[in-house]
Amino acid sequence: MSNLLLMVLMVVGGVAVAVQPSINARLAEKTGFLQAATVSFAVGTLILLLVSLTSGGGSFRRISEADWWQLTGGLFGAFFVTMTIVGVPRIGVTAVLALTIVSQLTAGLVMDHYGLFGMRSMPIDYKRMFGVALLLAGVFLICRR
Repeated sequence: MSNLLLMVLMVVGGVAVAVQPSINARLAEKTGFLQAATVSFAVGTLILLLVSLTSGGGSFRRISEADWWQLTGGLFGAFFVTMTIVGVPRIGVTAVLALTIVSQLTAGLVMDHYGLFGMRSMPIDYKRMFGVALLLAGVFLICRR
């Protein structure tokens, strides 16, 4: 996959992340927020299972070799989706996304700095901290009423 295609797909993924909380929040009006999160994950799981089984790449055979913490991604995803369902009707899509982005980037800075989860270490520098600080200022402006 080329870098250009990857960047285009990341932009599409970003739009999907922006659209998903509103769709899920509307579903929650009919089902409840935990039920909406469950439906969201169930539909996603079914789609991923179909694609995984038909793509011909990878295998589930070595899952037993994974460390326990490598299996917690779904837990964090479920928490995130549930919180967006709760947050969007109360503080709005823009505030939820702004808080999400600045939180992700702050956590990313720390994870990069320490090379957590076996990733390459990338030390925190003033430029990266300034970029996150600017985003934090943007979050303040967006969330301020």
